[in-house]
Amino acid sequence: MGVRNGRRFLEEMDNKKREIWYGNEKITYNITKHPAFKGVAQTLARLYDLQCDPELIDIMTYVSPTSGERVSMSFLQPKTKEDLEKRTRMMKIWADHSFGLLGRTGDYLNSALVALAAAAEFFGNNGKVNFAENIRKYYEYVRENDLLLTHTLINPQVNRAITGPSKLPDPYIAARVVEKNSEGIIIRGARMLATLPLADEILVFPSTVLKSGQDDAPYALAFALPVDTPGLRFICRESFAHNSVFDHPLASRFDEQDAVVVFDDVFVPWERVFIFEDPEKCNRYAEETSAVIFMAHQALVREISKCEFVVGLATLLAETIGIDQYLHVQEKIAELIMLTESMRAFLVASEASAKMNKWGLLTPDHTFLHAARNLWPRVAHKLNLVIRQLGASGLMAIPPFEIMNSEMRPYIDKYYQAKLANAEDRIKLFKLAWDFVGSAFGSRQDLYEYFFFGDPIRVASNFYNWYTRKEEFKNRVKNFLAEIK
Repeated sequence: MGVRNGRRFLEEMDNKKREIWYGNEKITYNITKHPAFKGVAQTLARLYDLQCDPELIDIMTYVSPTSGERVSMSFLQPKTKEDLEKRTRMMKIWADHSFGLLGRTGDYLNSALVALAAAAEFFGNNGKVNFAENIRKYYEYVRENDLLLTHTLINPQVNRAITGPSKLPDPYIAARVVEKNSEGIIIRGARMLATLPLADEILVFPSTVLKSGQDDAPYALAFALPVDTPGLRFICRESFAHNSVFDHPLASRFDEQDAVVVFDDVFVPWERVFIFEDPEKCNRYAEETSAVIFMAHQALVREISKCEFVVGLATLLAETIGIDQYLHVQEKIAELIMLTESMRAFLVASEASAKMNKWGLLTPDHTFLHAARNLWPRVAHKLNLVIRQLGASGLMAIPPFEIMNSEMRPYIDKYYQAKLANAEDRIKLFKLAWDFVGSAFGSRQDLYEYFFFGDPIRVASNFYNWYTRKEEFKNRVKNFLAEIK
């Protein structure tokens, strides 16, 4: 079938009989017409349309090696630096379209599948089930049908003091195997956090380390399912997607939604299983397959787009209200520029130093990508802070859209004007800034970026233990000390 356009995407989403719970409402069909999903569905449809733009088709797609159809460039398994550059160009176009505010566009998990399929031999087999062949076929299936994936990684936060899900008071709180037979396995329990339940399929992979050995084997799984699988239920958070584009210019378009996933005795056929009751393999797969590297590569491209958006927003805000002349304002925006160019340098360096991994993929240098993904949660808050500082109390003095068509309009025109903007344009600009830093949508963005790759302390600890050049640098110091008499 090859790449799909926006119309086909919306139709296929609406025709799936899924079970999504929003409050006491069960959404089955026509999900893209529901107020909680309509805005982001339209945004995603525009992304899919970009794939079919005649002027962009060679950037956004390539010819499938199996079907001869055009497929998304995000599925390209890179063998050369030109291949890496092609992937980056495609991902940047999508990221720019959403200002980097969509964390789960299709290219994110497509990037993971690129690595997982190349490393298929890692998954092996258990004698009866060929997990390696399963992941290869799944990658091709998703690629050829241009499917959109969500995923869920972690167990419900019931008691985080315990050492593993098997120690919870109820063994079926965290999703686990109930039984297995010749056809497949039955899963019961829950997982969080599935961002963008508006999807075709859900990937269930482990992200946290399983520490209690074989007691956690029933929880040590990796598999994929269509979102309309019987017994699969999504419980959504409150939507931030307001109807008013004027009052909520970002939330109305880019609220991805997040959900807890419930598996109510869900059947998973063996051909959709990739890891089965293997804690050791679950703990190793991300690094061993380079999946985390390709996901970090996509995330870095998105983060650069977000940084660029904030530099533009901060500069426009400062110029509009006439504070751009002040040194401390220039310093704040300069910090945003430094952050933007630092993240871009990580990307350039990772691609310039790319090496072939043992599975035959040219892989961006993991040192730079690990550094970037550790730096990001520590500096992303700076994006919000500078906008808050520049907008100050003006961010709270912005009336709703309805007043623009009231008898108060003359007062609005007089008192809300700015140095370089009339009242309406100034209000629109400040609405945009508030939606980024102060609204529920903005708060979710801030939290989301902080925990994007997990607990920053744990990720930093992993980086510390992984970084092999510490010994080299330590020895330099030791050698210098040895020379001191």
